[in-house]
Amino acid sequence: MSIGRCIHADADVAEGAAWLAQHEPRFARALAQTGPLPLRRRDDGFQALLSAIVSQQISVAAASGIWARLEAADAVSADGCRKLDDDALRALGLSRPKLRYVRALIDADLDYVALRSLPDAEVVAQLTEVKGIGVWTAEIYAMFSLGRADVFAPGDLALQEAARILFDLPERPSEKELRKLAEDWSPWRSVAARLLWAYYRVAKSREGIR
Repeated sequence: MSIGRCIHADADVAEGAAWLAQHEPRFARALAQTGPLPLRRRDDGFQALLSAIVSQQISVAAASGIWARLEAADAVSADGCRKLDDDALRALGLSRPKLRYVRALIDADLDYVALRSLPDAEVVAQLTEVKGIGVWTAEIYAMFSLGRADVFAPGDLALQEAARILFDLPERPSEKELRKLAEDWSPWRSVAARLLWAYYRVAKSREGIR
């Protein structure tokens, strides 16, 4: 089964943005306010998911501090984490739940190369089998680490709020409602997400987010 279009360069993002603007006038208006959208590609593999686990439910500054300590301890790879016992990883800043998630990620022994050739739904399904990796994290991984062009993350609160403002909805859409709305943005849902995130920042600076 084909994995569909992937985003590798700024030109791919620009192509998707042009398609969205042509098919949805409100996206065209949003794009005029945001300007060119970011590529935001990241490396795939264990380190990307470890970073996602570390960053869960804490500030960017706190996550950066923990990550710096993990790097200094050579503990940003599966082998590096495996060599440290639980007390050592806790001392680097991992909470008890996150320690369990990291151990689960190591034990899962995911085939990161194979993930690159799996359809989007299968990528999400495999990743969410790992304790501590939810649908949002899996979708973000598919979007930015694998570069999938047609993945969306409707559980993201910023995307929900941006959609509410841009589409003049009476209230913030639920994850289910936003997933349904985003069907019309295929085959460029990942670019639609980039546009809505960018629009969220514009709207927040202009009027505040309710």
